[in-house]
This record gives sequence, structure tokens and C-alpha cells, in this order.
Amino acid sequence: MHNFSLRKKARAGREEMDVSEQFKTSFSLPPEQQAIRDKCFHPSGEFVEFPIEDVETSIPARFEKIARMYPDRNALTFKDRTFSYKELNEAANRVAWAVAKICGDKNEPVAVLLEQGAMAVVAIFGVLKAGGIYAPLDTDFPSRRLNTLLEDSTAAVILTNSRNLPLAETLAANRATLLNIDDLGLSTENLELPLRPTTLAAIIYTSGSSGQPKGIIQDHRNLLHLVMRSTNFYRLSPHDRIALLRSFSVSGGTLHMLNALLNGAELLPFDLKQEGLTNLAKWLIEAQITTCSLTPRTLRHLTEALNENESLSKLRRITLSGEPLYNTEMEACRKYFSPDCVFVNSLGATEIPFAAQYVIDNQVLPERSLVPVGFPATDIEIRLVQENGIDVKAGEIGEIIVRSRYLASGYWRSPELTRQKFLPDPMGGDERSYLTGDVGRFLPDGALLHLGRKDHLVKIRGYRVSILEIETTLLENQRLKEVAVTVWDREAGDRYLAAYLVAAAKQAPTMTELLTFLRARLPDYMIPTTFLFLKSLPQTNGKVDRQALPCPDGIRPNLDQAYTAPTSAIETNLVRAWEEVLGVHPVGIHDDFLDLGGNSLTASRLISRLVKTLRLELPIKALFESPTVAEMAKIVEQHQAKSARKGELERLLTEVGAMSEEDADKFLAMEKCTNRSRRQA
Repeated sequence: MHNFSLRKKARAGREEMDVSEQFKTSFSLPPEQQAIRDKCFHPSGEFVEFPIEDVETSIPARFEKIARMYPDRNALTFKDRTFSYKELNEAANRVAWAVAKICGDKNEPVAVLLEQGAMAVVAIFGVLKAGGIYAPLDTDFPSRRLNTLLEDSTAAVILTNSRNLPLAETLAANRATLLNIDDLGLSTENLELPLRPTTLAAIIYTSGSSGQPKGIIQDHRNLLHLVMRSTNFYRLSPHDRIALLRSFSVSGGTLHMLNALLNGAELLPFDLKQEGLTNLAKWLIEAQITTCSLTPRTLRHLTEALNENESLSKLRRITLSGEPLYNTEMEACRKYFSPDCVFVNSLGATEIPFAAQYVIDNQVLPERSLVPVGFPATDIEIRLVQENGIDVKAGEIGEIIVRSRYLASGYWRSPELTRQKFLPDPMGGDERSYLTGDVGRFLPDGALLHLGRKDHLVKIRGYRVSILEIETTLLENQRLKEVAVTVWDREAGDRYLAAYLVAAAKQAPTMTELLTFLRARLPDYMIPTTFLFLKSLPQTNGKVDRQALPCPDGIRPNLDQAYTAPTSAIETNLVRAWEEVLGVHPVGIHDDFLDLGGNSLTASRLISRLVKTLRLELPIKALFESPTVAEMAKIVEQHQAKSARKGELERLLTEVGAMSEEDADKFLAMEKCTNRSRRQA
């Protein structure tokens, strides 16, 4: 049965709010978005809204309610093992009684050291039923990291199985009690513990900026509200077969597990690390998965692995998150997915999962190259602020701030970090604001465009530049498969952009072709100074590892203009000056100054150097009128006999310094155009 009455937060006086304010709050989707979302139903048509009342209970209470409603329905299938809801509830109860026997009714952390699969689900629900806080430990992590996580969690109990018992014994080291889930034989009855919505439920660790992992705490209310807003948005059905592709050590694993098991659907874990992408397509087809969540990179590899005759026609909804999504990655989806399949690009973090969403029709490619993350979810507000905390103006980039009653509880054993990132309501209400550290921009229709991390918003020659916008533009070039852009410091005050590229074809574009492509789309200050082609980009956990990107080597780029060595003493001296100022070697006498990464700042330095060393009168515009060493050598020869007066030298040295960065760049662009027109004439 269809039930369209999705609950939205009521706000007094909403009709009187201006448009920009409405875009910050939870509101109905625009008509075109709503039309796409209306396709998001299981073919059975059965959907029961997740009521707000259940948010104010506990995860075990909701799960036991579902288990009573659907005792014989399949709840969990992993490989050859299937649990009905009755069997899963009983298995979790055995774990709960064992944990309670050790911990009593204390709300304490319990480490779960199990590989991806059915028993990890059993263990997690058992911990929650016992009133504990589950802290998942990924068995693939190195022992040093596992030790760090276990010590930080202060878990007094480690839940494991026979396979991982040796590892668990090493980690425990007399500081934790071991429970082997394979040997439990206690009661299968519900404990019926009176858990409150504010009872802590999970500690999920993520990498911290300090180099140490940080544990994000979630209580039952927050997780239930997360399930409520995703259930009602995706219209999850008891007939859905939901893939679990994420590890339980990340928030996505928890969300997909709860989405299935708190709605009567069937959860099907797939160990992506063990099975690999080559087997994923086959499994999705054979398991008849209806909903799943992928990273854009995984989606791309998935479509590449499918053959002409394969089709993922059963998939009705795919959520994409974790990386930027580009419209080019949606092209192959028309061929392999059902016309009724709905894609959802989403924004979230462990602190506030599923905060915004943007629905995509499989038959219509998004207009923008970079796909928006969309509109705020139920009971969530999104603001963009400047560094001083003031809202940005329309169309400007700002830090993304998420405001809600349903944020994570904070950081485990880190009260100072919690105070820094989670701000209380200045009016004394129960809503808080989370500083995401991400940046974005509102589009004219109110959709949010996610532009990466705040530390990827850099200043180049006085301009604020979004790294992601440059990467997005580069990916519009169909001869490029993957890109990453980062910033480097050549010397004090001289920051420059480097682009790392993976070609999509055997014949990679030349530097000249790339520059021509970018100059038609970006201002000069957003064009990378250097380009490096790699066989692949370094990755960590499926994302580009920017710290592992190699330092630019300063090798002359692959220009259309062939390298020509200097033939005179003047040309040799000029080449040496260009190489030292630009950090490029070797420089050919016919190479264009701008094509080698030159800009207004390096132009000023080069002219100042030539004025000092060659003792000649040389205005900065001479460099843009004669942008090659060969052309500059002719000017030097013409001026070699002249000596510049002191006043003229001071004027030349301060000519560019007197300009603003913006004026210098405009001057550079005008001189470049004028020069090219002269040369063409």
C-alpha cells in the first residue's frame, strides 16, 4: 500500500520566510525532484511509513516489534546461511544474555571483532539488546590500529568467533574478557531491558586530522531517526533485498543493517574486500538485490565489469556517497539498470549521515558535470558560513553547517573536540550545529553543491579556489579518466596548483591541448601550473590519497611545440633564468612562458631578474609581447647597448608590485590576447 504522508518538521511562519532561508531548512522537494522520487517504490507497492513515535524508543524495541510481525520472513542471508526474523532475534538474545552476565545493565562499550557477515549482525544486535555500546573492530585492520582502537574504547569485553580468537587473545592481553560467539548456549528469550532513547548505542571510529582515530558516538534516538528519514525517503519495503557492502566499522554499515532489519526487509551482506568487484555484478544479479549503496568509483567499476547481456534490472534504488559524483558516471547506467531505477546522490558524515539527498532519473543525465548533493533531509537544516560564522551571500562558497536535534552525541572521550565541532543552540533549544569542515555552494534552485573539504579550499594569488571545481572541469575532458589536484609551495608566498591525471585512452592529451581546454572554461588563477600523468592515482580506503601524490618533478611538459635548445649566450642565460623562476627543466627557446606555468607573479620576478642581471630597460609587457626565449633574446639584443637610469629601474621593479593581483592577472590576459593577435596577423 502507498503511504505518502511523510512527516516533515512543522515550522511556524514558513510562508513568510524568504527563498534563501527556505533553502536552508527541511522542506518538500522541488517538483522535478519529487517526480523522480515518486518512482522510488518496490514493485509490490507495499510501504509502511516509519513513525516518529518509534524514534523515541530503542533499536531493540523496534527490532523485536518487527520480529513479532514477520517471524518467518527471511531477515539475513550470508552465503549459505539464512536467518528468519525469529531465528535472528533468538541468536541475538543468546549474545545479549552472555554480555549482560559480564556487564550487568551498564551502558559500556563492547568490542565486536568479527569479519563481515551474518555473525557480526548477530553480535551487534546482542550488544544493543544487553544495553551495551558496540564498538566494531575491522579484522582487516593492522594489529597496531586495533590495539589503539581497543585501548581508546575502554571495552572490557571482546566479542569474537573461533576464527578470530587468536587475534582477540593477543588484543585482550588480560585487559578484556573474551566471548566466543560460536560457543554461546544461553536463553533465547528477550531481556526486555528498559532502554531510553538517549542510551548510547555505538562508537564508530574514523581517521582524525591529528593522525589519531576519533570515535563518534551515536545514541538510539539518533540512529532510529536516521532509519526513519531513509526509510521514508526511499520507501523501504519488507519485500526489499538490501545489500550490505560497507564494513560495520563505518557508519554506512550500520545504516544499511538497520534499514533492512528495522523494516522487515532481507539483509544480504557481501564481503567486497574478499570477493572483489569482479564478483559483485554477478552477485547483485543472482541475489536479486533491490537497493544498495555504492561509491561513484565502485559504480564505475561495476558497469565496466558487466557484459553486453547482463542487466541489473532488479535494482530499484542506488545511493551514491563518499566521493564526488559526475554526470559522465551515470551514462552507462541507462544500459544496465532498469528505467525505473532511481539514483540518489547524498551528503553525510559519521557525525550526521544522510543529511541531504539529490534524486536522479536513470533516463535523464544531470545537467551539471558535478552532481549536487541536493536538499536537506527531514528535521535537518543546512547553512553555509564564512570563516567569521556569518552566512555567505548568494552563490558564494562557504563551510557547510548542519543543524538538527539528531546529530551524533559527540566524540568518545574527547570533550574538547566535541565542544569545537558541535555547537549548542544559542537560544537554549535542543538543536545543535555540526561544523562539517566541508565547503559548498547553493545553486539557484536551492540544491547544495558539495565542493570538498575546507582544507581543499585554497588561496592562489589572492583568489579563493575550490580544488574540486578544477577537478570537475578537467573531467569534462573525455580523454581523462581520473584526476586529482593539489597545491604546492614553490617558495614563500608562491603557491601553485598541480594536476595529476590518468588518461582514458592510450593517447593522452598534450599540455597545450589541456591548457587550451581549461582556458576556455576557467580563469587563469584556477589553471594548474603543472600536469603529471600517472598510471593510477594512489588510494586509501577507496579514496584518493592526496598525501601520497608525488612532488612535481619540474620536467618540461609535453607541449605541441618541440623542444629546441639555445644557440647563443643570450638565449642560454635567458633559459637559465626561466628555468630557475618557473622551476621547469629544460626550457626550449620556443616554449611559451604561460604554457610553462607562468603567471603575473612569476612574470614580475623574471622581469626583475632580467633587469638586474642584464642591466637593460625591460617593461613587464615585453614578456607577454615576446613570450618565448627566442623572441625575448631579440629584445635583449636590441636593448643590450642601452643602460637603464636608476629611476626607470625602480619603476620597472615596482610596476607589477603596484598592481593588485586581480589587475595583474587581467593585464596578463589582455597582453596575452593582444600578443597572439599580432602573431597571427
